[in-house]
Parts: sequence; C-alpha cells; structure tokens
Amino acid sequence: MTNISGASTGSSTTRRGRVVGVPMVCWCGAEIVGKISKLDPNPYRRYFRCAFAVSNKLMDDNHVFKWVDEALLNEVDRLRSEAKRLEQMVRESEIVFDGAEYEKMVFDKVLMKVEEEVFQKVESVVSESQRYMKKLMIVGIVVCMIVVGLGNFI
Repeated sequence: MTNISGASTGSSTTRRGRVVGVPMVCWCGAEIVGKISKLDPNPYRRYFRCAFAVSNKLMDDNHVFKWVDEALLNEVDRLRSEAKRLEQMVRESEIVFDGAEYEKMVFDKVLMKVEEEVFQKVESVVSESQRYMKKLMIVGIVVCMIVVGLGNFI
C-alpha cells in the first residue's frame, strides 16, 4: 500500500479488507484524509490515506490508501449498478400494473364511490319517508278520533 505505485487496481486492498469506492474511515478507526503525491512515479496525483498512517509517516502498511480517480470510478460504477437495479424494479412494477390491471383498479375505486353515494341517497330517502309516514299516521289518528267523536256526538 504505498503511494509510490503507479498501478491502477480499481480498489485498494488491505490486510483488513477491500476498500471499494471512496473510503470514509480506516479499519483502525482513523478518518481518511486527501493528499497529493509528490513522488516521481505519480506526481500531483491525488489519493486518500488513513490519517494515522499519514501522521506517523507509515509506508507499505495495511492502512487505507486509495487513488482518488480510482475511488471515484468505483463510486460511478456502484451508482450505475444501483440505477440499473432501480430501473429493473420500476419495470417489474410496471408489469404488475399493466393497463388492464390499472383500469380494473380505477374501476373498482369509482364503483366504490358510486356505491357510497347511492347508499347515502337511499338512507336519506328512507329517513324522509319514515318522517312522512309518521306525519300521515298522526293525521290519520286525529281524523279517526274526530270521526269517532262526531259519531258518538250524533
């Protein structure tokens, strides 16, 4: 893991594990710092390095080292595969909700709404009819009482 190497591996490997993409923290818990190479094989090439290894000027150790360009390419590849995965999920959901099934779902919602409206109208008509029937019964009873009263009076 030296920053002298000019080889491009795509990901750095440490004895503690493989680092893919932009490293966030070293296996030792130290944060990662950005540095610029000043050595001849890679002059002015940017890299990520473990802050502990930088502060102790460690070379050829097992702390994180990764070229910035390789890390960014790894990130682009990761995002590309994530985008493909999401596109596949969208395609699968479109298959599930094809035209006929979508129309059925909309039809069911409209039917449910219409049924609710009809039920409410029927309930209001029934309650109005009941009130009207009560009024008619009261009028009928009053008329009967008057007829019986007049019949007894005559």
